[in-house]
Amino acid sequence: MKAFVLRSYGPTSVLDLTDIDKPVPGDDEVLVRVIATSVNPYDWHNMRGEPYLARLMPGGLGLRTPKLGILGVDIAGNVEAVGKDVTEFHPGDEVFAMLLQGGFADYVCVRESELAPKPKNLSYEQAAAVPMAANTALIGLRDVGRLQPGQQVLINGASGGVGTFAVQIARALGGEVTGVCSTRNVDLVRSLGASDVIDYTRADFTRNGRRYDILLDVAGGRSMSACRRALTRKGARVIVGGQSGRWIRPMGSMISAVALSGFTSQRAALADVVRCTENKQNLIALTEFIESGKITPVIDRRYPFEEIPAAISYLERGHAPGKVVITV
Repeated sequence: MKAFVLRSYGPTSVLDLTDIDKPVPGDDEVLVRVIATSVNPYDWHNMRGEPYLARLMPGGLGLRTPKLGILGVDIAGNVEAVGKDVTEFHPGDEVFAMLLQGGFADYVCVRESELAPKPKNLSYEQAAAVPMAANTALIGLRDVGRLQPGQQVLINGASGGVGTFAVQIARALGGEVTGVCSTRNVDLVRSLGASDVIDYTRADFTRNGRRYDILLDVAGGRSMSACRRALTRKGARVIVGGQSGRWIRPMGSMISAVALSGFTSQRAALADVVRCTENKQNLIALTEFIESGKITPVIDRRYPFEEIPAAISYLERGHAPGKVVITV
């Protein structure tokens, strides 16, 4: 089969499109023929080995060489074969999943416990846009932010992959949503259900006098002290991402924000989708929202499989409204 193999850190040129053996499913695994995947910041961070701090941490990227041989965490496709202990899935089933690696290939093996039926009303490309980004938004708002109906929610970075899902999920959970984005994406964010949209090129959400119960911070770029001005007395800042750097950022600023929150009534916490153990259950919950029409994936661009390096380069520039998907 064809796969993009990562053998060393670097720019997109280190991704090697090559032929490798098709994997064989284990007893509890399902072999999926990948029809669509998508790219995430997680992919290019692993590709470049940045921030360097992440190479040193337990369970991190890998000190000198990448731990992940094939990138790609989002997949949608058809079941090709199943292991002898698999009972839920059968050849031909339409499925999707969030993995830690392996999606940038023709085939991938997935444990039955991590695989979910594809939403019936989505194409394969739309389904591939969902897993990591929507799962991150769901965990951040429902589990970490503890969003309750009627609460005021601010999404900083509302037009990106996570942000476009977060606006819709916050609405589905009963929140009153304000989105922060650039001028060109104001109409998009409003169309997703935000009752108010702040154009960050014209206004600073930390200085407009408004207070929010939850700040889902996808974009970063603001200090914890500045974000505190935008939160209610017992509000929560849920940190998803931040401005990238080669050495420490965004990890350093994320860790320090959480540490400093211990000295105030306002919380700061990380939404860590990579270490979540309930991805399948979350995908099933997201499917209910999707099939009821409460959530629709926003796709910015589509690329063919052989142009995955170009897709990653585009995403790295940081201006994609919605998701970038790949047709395999």
